[in-house]
Order: sequence, then structure tokens, then C-alpha cells
Amino acid sequence: MTYRHSGPRSYLTSTMTDRFDCYYCRDNLHGKKYVKKDDKHVCTKCFDKLCANTCAECKRPIGADSKELHHKNRYWHEDCFRCAKCYKSLASEAFSARDDGKIMCGKCGSREDGNRCQGCYKVVMPGSQNVEYKNKVWHEECFTCIECKQPIRTQSFLAKGEDIYCSPCHEKKFAKKCFHCKQPITSGGISYQDQPWHSECFVCKTCHKSLAGTRFTSHEDNIYCVDCYKTDVAKKCHGCKNPITGFGHGTNVVNYEGLSWHEYCFNCKKCSLSLANKRFVINGEHIYCPDCAKKL
Repeated sequence: MTYRHSGPRSYLTSTMTDRFDCYYCRDNLHGKKYVKKDDKHVCTKCFDKLCANTCAECKRPIGADSKELHHKNRYWHEDCFRCAKCYKSLASEAFSARDDGKIMCGKCGSREDGNRCQGCYKVVMPGSQNVEYKNKVWHEECFTCIECKQPIRTQSFLAKGEDIYCSPCHEKKFAKKCFHCKQPITSGGISYQDQPWHSECFVCKTCHKSLAGTRFTSHEDNIYCVDCYKTDVAKKCHGCKNPITGFGHGTNVVNYEGLSWHEYCFNCKKCSLSLANKRFVINGEHIYCPDCAKKL
């Protein structure tokens, strides 16, 4: 709290023309200065010796000829009423009285009692530019990103534990990276085989059509729409010559010596018996069951 003292003053002094004695030494005060103290008339010598208040700073009496300042039952010489930190005279200045008895000017009092910056640990002066976050305070220039060391100021920021990050550094350090372009995914995105993708990166390898929400397949770390996969990637069935896509009815495939068939196409050329998981004979471009092969 800040107070003001009552201002410099001295005890009443005067002269007398009639017989008048000091209350203590009975010295005649005629024609002399005296001080009226608690309705008693006291010569200046007795006042200094017996009645004067003791200065809280220098511990010496505050004589009748001295200007006295007081605050909460404590007294000072005018010259002793100074800031305990910078020693500036407070005779006509605002001051603060601390619990430990020290008197300080407004500036030093603010430094002593003010909040400490979490960056530099110096006092944050009242009225200065500062940032408050989670009951802590920083000088504006001390509230910086832990990565790039630049002041946050009016930017948005994110906290990770006790560390503060500007948005770009937070994204760079913590955001998921797109499996395709390796850049941070700041919002949305698609997950495929436990890998994150930008929606705009999740496109067909051939025609670049977006595959979000549509049927697709993958081949050698690339993804394709159904049409492009059939046309450009899928093996052709040795029986029907159509693509083997792995979709729907064509899910099961028979492979033999570099050739592939839809399971439903892997039939005896002569009797049309399905040969999937059965013995068969190849003759030229065709397959036969053992019985039909004997009749060739």
C-alpha cells in the first residue's frame, strides 16, 4: 500500500514577555524559545533531552529546531526520511511502508513487491507490457517460443508441459506428417494402414482423382482408383483376359508359373470342371482335368 506522510513540521516555538518557567528545569523562559508539549512549556534544551522523539532511521533525537515527519507512530528527521533502496528523499514524495518497517519510493516498492518475470526473473513493473498465463507473468519480450526464441506477442501459441510454442513451431515439432508429402497435417486428414495423409494427397497415382470416401486399392506403396488399377496395374486373367482386381466375385486368385486366373475361371477347358485346389494338366494355353487330358 502507498501512503503519504503528514508533511514537514516543527513543534511550536515562541517568546514570552512575562515570567514563565520551563516545566523541567524551571529556567525562566522570558525572551527565549520554548516548546509546548502535552500542555507543558519546555525549553528547547530540555525538550531535546527529555521530550524529543527518536528518529527511526538514525536513532538520534529529533530536536525542536528540526523538521519531523511521522507515520504510524514512527518518526524521522526530514533528511532521514529516505527510500531504503535508492536513498531518494521522500519528504514530499509518495512512499510505501513495508511489513519489515522499510520505507520505499513507489518505484523501488514496486520492484521489491512486484511479480517476477518467468523469463528473466526481474520484476514486472506495473503498467509495463506483459503477458499473464496460468497465474504467471512475463515481460512481453520474455514470453518467447522455446524453439525459435521469438517473442509470441499477439500470435497464437500452444503449451506443451511448461514449454511455450508459437503455432508454426508446434506444428513442425508435434503435428503428424503426411505419409505422401511429409508435411505437417494441421487439420482433418485421412488414416490408411496406420499412416496419416492430407485429404488432398490421398489421390489415385495415375489419374490423381481424390480417393476420400471411394473404393481404392494399393500396389507397391501406391494407391489407385478401381478404374486405373484395372487398366494399368492389375494382372489379366489367363482365362477370361479381364483384370484380376481382387474386388467382389474376383477376390480369389489362382497363380501358376507366372500365370494368373480368377478362381472361377480356373476350369477344365473341355468339361468346365472347376480345378481350384485340384489336380490339373496344362496343354498349350489351356488347362484340363486329368480325365479330359487323357482323351487329348
